[in-house]
Amino acid sequence: MNHLDAHDPDEQLALPPEPAPPARPSVPVLTALVPMAGALALWGITGSPHALWFAVLGPLLAGAGLADGWRTARRARRRAARERRAAVAQAQDELERRHERERVRLRLRHPDVAAFAARPDEVWRPVPARGDELVAGSGTVRSTMRVTGEGDDARALRAAARLLPDAPVTVPLVGGIAVVGPAVLAAAVARGLLLQVCLALPPGRLHVVDGGEAWADALPHRDRAAALQVRVSDAVGASPALDPSGLRIVRVPGGAPPPPDCRAVLVVTGPDRARLDVDGETREVRVEAVGRAQAERLAEALRAWGGRGARAEDTATLAALLAAPPPTGVLAAPIGHSAGEPFVVDLAVDGPHAIVIGITGSGKSELLTTWVAALCAAYGPARVSLLLVDFKGGRTFDALAALPHVTGVLTDLDEAAALRAVESLRAELRHRESVLARCGARDVDEAGDVLGRLVVVVDEYAALVAVHPGLHDLFADLSARGRALGIHLVLASQRAAGVFRDAVLANCPLRISLRVADRADSRAVLGSDAAAALPGRLADRGLALVRRAADLEPSLVRVAVCTAPTIAAVARAHPGPPARRPWLPALPADVPLGSLRVAGAVVLGLADEPEHQRRRPVVLPDGAGLTVVGRAGSGKTVALHAVAAQSDRAIMVPADPEAAWDAVAGLDELPRGSAVLVDDVDALLSRFPPEYAVVVAERLERCAREARGRGIRLVVSARRLTGATGRLAELLPHRALLALSSPVEHVAAGGEARGFCIDAPPGRARLDRVLVQFASVPVPRPAASVDAVPWVPARATAFVVHPGAAARSALAVWAAAGRTIVRLDDAGSAAAGQDAVVWGAPEQWIGHWRALAAAREHADLVVDAACAAEYRAVTGARELPPYALPGRSRAWLCTPEAGAHRARRIVLPGGQVRLAS
Repeated sequence: MNHLDAHDPDEQLALPPEPAPPARPSVPVLTALVPMAGALALWGITGSPHALWFAVLGPLLAGAGLADGWRTARRARRRAARERRAAVAQAQDELERRHERERVRLRLRHPDVAAFAARPDEVWRPVPARGDELVAGSGTVRSTMRVTGEGDDARALRAAARLLPDAPVTVPLVGGIAVVGPAVLAAAVARGLLLQVCLALPPGRLHVVDGGEAWADALPHRDRAAALQVRVSDAVGASPALDPSGLRIVRVPGGAPPPPDCRAVLVVTGPDRARLDVDGETREVRVEAVGRAQAERLAEALRAWGGRGARAEDTATLAALLAAPPPTGVLAAPIGHSAGEPFVVDLAVDGPHAIVIGITGSGKSELLTTWVAALCAAYGPARVSLLLVDFKGGRTFDALAALPHVTGVLTDLDEAAALRAVESLRAELRHRESVLARCGARDVDEAGDVLGRLVVVVDEYAALVAVHPGLHDLFADLSARGRALGIHLVLASQRAAGVFRDAVLANCPLRISLRVADRADSRAVLGSDAAAALPGRLADRGLALVRRAADLEPSLVRVAVCTAPTIAAVARAHPGPPARRPWLPALPADVPLGSLRVAGAVVLGLADEPEHQRRRPVVLPDGAGLTVVGRAGSGKTVALHAVAAQSDRAIMVPADPEAAWDAVAGLDELPRGSAVLVDDVDALLSRFPPEYAVVVAERLERCAREARGRGIRLVVSARRLTGATGRLAELLPHRALLALSSPVEHVAAGGEARGFCIDAPPGRARLDRVLVQFASVPVPRPAASVDAVPWVPARATAFVVHPGAAARSALAVWAAAGRTIVRLDDAGSAAAGQDAVVWGAPEQWIGHWRALAAAREHADLVVDAACAAEYRAVTGARELPPYALPGRSRAWLCTPEAGAHRARRIVLPGGQVRLAS
């Protein structure tokens, strides 16, 4: 029986079972005993001793039978061994035949340059997996052949069956392959690898970015862009970046390390031998080297072949589609080929809105680029304008930004600008409604050329609405009213489930699906599972199923490839003015006050109102107040100086506590039209002792309450609104929030959480919830300080001071000026003479109460600022004296004419004193 199948190479090869060993022959006991018994019986009957000779025949016959059994078993074993050897030899022959058939199948699937040259009909023929792998050489690979059977010979045959020698050894086509070796050999091997992939894939599927040698420029793959790119380069020097899905062939000099990004390394060890390292496995292979002259002839043959052999589906480019007569329609544009014919979609007729889905790498971004470029080629900027939004962090639309139709390319890299532009579409709706109303038209078709169409293209719509869920309602509104107003949406996402709401889906009858991983996404967009069944190979990138509004079944479309030269040609074809931008750009970071002045008003800055598509100057109403809150460096000081620059009578409260006390003390006497400006009021209050801080806060609060009635403006700034600063801010009608340190502080200051911006430029604020850029003015430097004039007694003086260096210094200066210095304990009275200065410690003056009373009534009473704790006891006044900083040679002067309640601050001699001028 033949156990070998010579027809099906994939069926297992079965060896016959090993023959069972023959049974050992048994000893014929009965054969030996029966003759012996017969001989004894015969002897008993006849009594002849000759009869006993028959007993010897038994053992002789038994021995002869045993010997014959052994001989028969030996013959059986030899025959079984011959049959086994014949079966194994037959199996080995069949294994060789099947291995050869398997080798032929692999070489047909993955031919090298020599195989392509021997069979030209295989060039560019679509074969599964041919476009996914590259033949690195010939060597031993794993075989699909399997052998069953038992025994040592079966085990040896199984081991031989698992390995297929002299078969194509392939590596993944995507990634890098380094050819290491002598320059001539490495170049020849790299030449063969490049020619092999060019012979396998047509120009529409493969683009040779750089062939590394001059002969490669003749390849037809150099002329056409494609999704799969290949580049040949040397390891020396940096080469331009290549698409991660492309192939890079690197020539590396012998002894040099291969680039780390090369997945496969081919170390050439001889003219046709090499060692291949890929995915952690090393094997010896026989490589194919191609000479320069051979490569030139093959490149010329491919160029001649490319004129007739390339299929339209593989080489579809937008440039070729645009060369045909333009389609007729409202927004008709060709996007690719279907069944060998150009496929045209009309966004206005087939839509008015479209949904595009497809997983990463399916060609979704290429489809959007081709569609946008085709629209721009067919219509002028006055007819069609586009807003492109890329919310996947990539650079999908960068090449399209030069088109005059494109009003802007927005990405999530500048999320604020993207959100601003999208939200401005609400204003665009109102603008178009007003234009149609003025024209007396019901929709954009009746308006004629007065109103062009706006196409909004969003790549990765799911990311956009995930970050800003409120945009769901905006796009639902746009999809509902867009047809009549001439606004069309093209919303692209990786998947549909949970992304597009029913209000959007209901108004988007134009559906395009590239390959998806989930059948639910395909059903949600197309109504069938067809998109999930699209092939996922690199060669099938750009295959899409398109279902238009009038289609019962989707059409299979090969999306055309749009190249940079095509986009440049489209831009040159429309040299006119660019399309109208449907939104205003973001506020500038600097708005000079001179560009915003309004006669008779105090301008705060420039307001941004994208919902109305306008900007306007913001003015501070007469008799109004303003609180400016912001962190350090946010622009508070500049904002206050801008108000001061526009006020005839501006009072800038200084940061110095003494000067600030004096300025605040005079607020009750300001004339109408004055502006009071307090920078960092919370910091200013913290510089005063508690009792002084309470008084300053009360005076500012009183000024805020009376500002409108008195016709004055109070503008204060602060870092935080807490305590007295918070109470003061509540009394002012307007509040501006500059940049703050955290969202918590922003909300605590009265802002909305969504309005917080950590990196807002200086002067950018939310004024009464409107975004404003405060006007900028030069901030003057602080005035130079000047020496204060020390006070000198002009008549009898009572000096209250603690004994010490400061007291001695002042008394010494006065004595040098001709004044009589008398200690209180030695004087006996407050007036020892008309020019006497009687001095003593506070407790001494309180103890000499008669002298103190006389000093209050008849002499100048001078109280050193260091005696602030005893000031009320010494002067008998309840009011606080003017604030004086300790340690700066300050004192309070109470004259008999003014009384203690009108004390003024003076400077004592003997210290280094400087005051602001």
